[in-house]
Amino acid sequence: MKVLANDGISKSGIEALEKAGFEVNTTTVAQEQLINYINENEVDVLLVRSATKVRQELIDACPSIKIIGRGGVGMDNIDVDYARSKDIHVINTPAASSHSVAELVFAHLLGLARYLHNSNRDMPLDGDTRFKDLKKSYSKGIELKGKTIGILGFGRIGQATAKVALGLGMKVVAFDPYMETVNLELDFFDGQKLNFEINTISKDDVLKQSDFITLHVPAQKEYVIGKKEFDEMKDGVILVNAARGGVIDEVALVEAIKSGKVARAALDVYESEPKPEIQLLMNPSLSLTPHTGAATNEAQDRIGTELAAQIIQLLRG
Repeated sequence: MKVLANDGISKSGIEALEKAGFEVNTTTVAQEQLINYINENEVDVLLVRSATKVRQELIDACPSIKIIGRGGVGMDNIDVDYARSKDIHVINTPAASSHSVAELVFAHLLGLARYLHNSNRDMPLDGDTRFKDLKKSYSKGIELKGKTIGILGFGRIGQATAKVALGLGMKVVAFDPYMETVNLELDFFDGQKLNFEINTISKDDVLKQSDFITLHVPAQKEYVIGKKEFDEMKDGVILVNAARGGVIDEVALVEAIKSGKVARAALDVYESEPKPEIQLLMNPSLSLTPHTGAATNEAQDRIGTELAAQIIQLLRG
């Protein structure tokens, strides 16, 4: 059977599939050429990440497909219900990249708290001539320890983020419409474990209490954070979106930064991805990454082996 990993797959995933007798093709086929390529090569399994779209048209036009796999969590680039109505298996890897995203959130938070996103720009330009001025400019950072982090969306990634926050000594408050109480287990290098019970609270209370806010929600029709929500936040809040483009109103975010309601913010995803708005790219109060939340070597290995295991189970039993 043939597997097309159109957005790539880890070496460990390829090895597991080939060992089970699958033929793995890692050619990246342009979206407009994908239907013809799948049919010409009689592809049985199509693996994608966020770049490739698997819509009804493709599903109808490619009768050889038995499995559609998404390397990652969100499947908004796949017409999941329609594919399943055609007896096509749709799989993903919801747990594989959770910790990777959580670490990126804190890379941004720690950088924003100490202005690293700006000092890393200024030091190469002026570090040898304005060292004392730069030192003075960036000597008003804050610590995360003892502060409150609000987590909107308390699924796997939200919980992984909470674990990092607890390790840093932060207070965690969370909102999730589908959960009331979550038990978190923190594992340490020497085998010790600590358990924390987090009771979720209302979205409004999270917004009002938090010094830092991070979003871990799926794509949806309405903004999760817009002008109304910004108005409810503490003055000087720091915000991170490593969830999905479109869950934050970016125009309202820029206005909140201008007014001082939001001190600084980080974005890993964008409404107009893959061409973020220039007002975001040029804003000195923003720390930016190009949708790399799950893009660690470790996560890609986990994603590849987890996809391979599911495919083997479904098609080889």
